[in-house]
Amino acid sequence: MRTLITVIAASLALGIGIGVGLNMTGSREPSIAWAQSAAVRGSEEQSIIRVARTISPTVVSVTRRGGAGSGVIIRSNGVILTNAHVVGISSEVRVKLADGRTMSGQVLGRDPSVDIAVVKIEANNLPEAPLADSDRLQVGQAAIAIGNPLGLERTVTAGVVSAVNRSPRGFGLDGLIQTDAAINPGNSGGPLLDSSGRVIGINTAVLRGDGTSGLGFAVPINVARDVADQVIRTGQVRRAFLGIRFGDVTPELADRFNLPVRQGVVVADVEPGSPASRAGIQPEDIIVRINSRPISNGGELRRILRSLSPGDRATVTVRRGSSTLNLEVRLSNAPAE
Repeated sequence: MRTLITVIAASLALGIGIGVGLNMTGSREPSIAWAQSAAVRGSEEQSIIRVARTISPTVVSVTRRGGAGSGVIIRSNGVILTNAHVVGISSEVRVKLADGRTMSGQVLGRDPSVDIAVVKIEANNLPEAPLADSDRLQVGQAAIAIGNPLGLERTVTAGVVSAVNRSPRGFGLDGLIQTDAAINPGNSGGPLLDSSGRVIGINTAVLRGDGTSGLGFAVPINVARDVADQVIRTGQVRRAFLGIRFGDVTPELADRFNLPVRQGVVVADVEPGSPASRAGIQPEDIIVRINSRPISNGGELRRILRSLSPGDRATVTVRRGSSTLNLEVRLSNAPAE
């Protein structure tokens, strides 16, 4: 019989995440599809058209020696979000605006651990894209990508949010938004938007394989916004670090392994010397609260950690077998990438 820790580790290795699972969809009756009114289809199309017209002027191309991608203006004074892999280790990049102007952009800071970089150009009164709350995303909601794939500027594609909290194997990133909106080389750093034209994510990668047309992934905008806020405020990125790998507890997992709770975060691995290790957190512990704030899944754990700072002390409540333990943790700064 496979142990709980083996199941968690296998899921993390595959990048599917315990609790994300497969989204099972039943086939729709053809009559339903054909019966959809032209008015509804027209409304959906008008929404995409409106978003494209409103947000395309905020999308820029970002180039450096050996690389190119996209970016999105989030402040009218020239603050731009893009991917860390788009700017690389460069301190300056070239930025081309929708109005045709090309100018130098200073890389204010980057966080490779979440693949986000902040660029500043010397310009004012620029159009800026509004930001959504990515913690409120719902699987199935509309997703619209705008970027510069293969140099084709401000290309618009549309789909849905296929999943959240994804950790694709080989990307080195977790907590990503998955979408079926077409994303191609050059889209990296561009915005993923909701039907109201608010940025829900920064497009970062596409996973291709036999039998697939490509699965797109984006960094949630709340993560990107946190990087931007820190860089603008302090000139650097500091992140609270716990030092665990984990998966979500689901009812199926709880039933299979007779777990004491039906939601929470189960620890798959503890990094030696990390705050979690020093506090006594162990593999197969189930984290259910941090500072009395309930943890039902990994997304909530990440959100709480984002709200804390290196050096903060936190009380981590874990279930270990039949026991409930309150462990005191002093969070550290995330190690440099």
